[in-house]
Amino acid sequence: MRRLFAVILTFVAVFGAGWLSLRRPDIPFDTLETAYATPQSQYFVLGEGRKVHYRDQGNPDGDVLVMVHGFAASLHTWQPWVRELESTYRIITIDLPGHGLTRGFDLEQIDIDGFIWVVDQLTEALEIDRFTLVGSSMGGHTAWSYAVEHGEKLDGLVLVGAAGWPNSPEEDESGALVFRLLEFPVARSILKDLDVTAMIRSGLEDSFVDDEFVSEDMVQRYAALNRAPGHRAAILHISGTTEDRPMANAQVLAGLSMPVLVIHGRSDNLVPVRHGDEFARAIPDARLLIYEDAGHLPHEEVAVRSAGDLRAFLNDRVHRAAVAAEGPTGETIGAD
Repeated sequence: MRRLFAVILTFVAVFGAGWLSLRRPDIPFDTLETAYATPQSQYFVLGEGRKVHYRDQGNPDGDVLVMVHGFAASLHTWQPWVRELESTYRIITIDLPGHGLTRGFDLEQIDIDGFIWVVDQLTEALEIDRFTLVGSSMGGHTAWSYAVEHGEKLDGLVLVGAAGWPNSPEEDESGALVFRLLEFPVARSILKDLDVTAMIRSGLEDSFVDDEFVSEDMVQRYAALNRAPGHRAAILHISGTTEDRPMANAQVLAGLSMPVLVIHGRSDNLVPVRHGDEFARAIPDARLLIYEDAGHLPHEEVAVRSAGDLRAFLNDRVHRAAVAAEGPTGETIGAD
């Protein structure tokens, strides 16, 4: 009820105080970089003004993990796992087009296919031949779609509250109110260019079991990065094109042969926990972990425990599989 009240207050404020008074200008990327870039921040230029913000952290000699965030988020969401895993692994985190400090992409490039292309271009530019791909929510949709197209490049696949499994009619009705509102063109039109901090706070609180995780710094970071030039239009574009995305089913996923870990929070209010079970059933020999005390972001809410489980999976399934695929001289069996 508190979250519904916050959303209602936003709309009351829009019509009560006046639309013009709630308009907020873009925040220049230079200003956002001062606040949210770090010494680890790097930029990959894809031509025509497109710049992808990423961080390359951890053990440079370690096995590579590439992590892809979800809708309206940024690479910051992975920092709890980076802290837990960076002593062992080389970790690449990416701001997807329309998010974070990445910039310069046209709206028609901001979709699952565009995200797959960015992951592929960046890993090729960094000369990363093999890696484990990790995706959360919309980033999970990107990750399993990448695995379908480029499975030969993956040592492993990790889906965290992954999107892309079709909702049932009941699930369509029970989703988080903030995201249900964004499905409607009129709501998207009203919200364009406005201060939606209250809605961001509500959406984040829906993402955790314990909303104490939703700090004011987190809310302000989401709100500020949402106001990067072009990002609000990108977020609304993504919200309005969900029906055009390729969806998962057993036939699509049956060909995945890499080790797969599916992680889900029991109290996920954004992607139903049933979807995690469906992914695990559809992908051959996938391992499923459900956290009873977590919501949509277990890599943040139960970071230490989930990172430990990820490490165990990598040690037991991914690296053992990689070693088994090598011949006695260290050359991959079947290589030219």
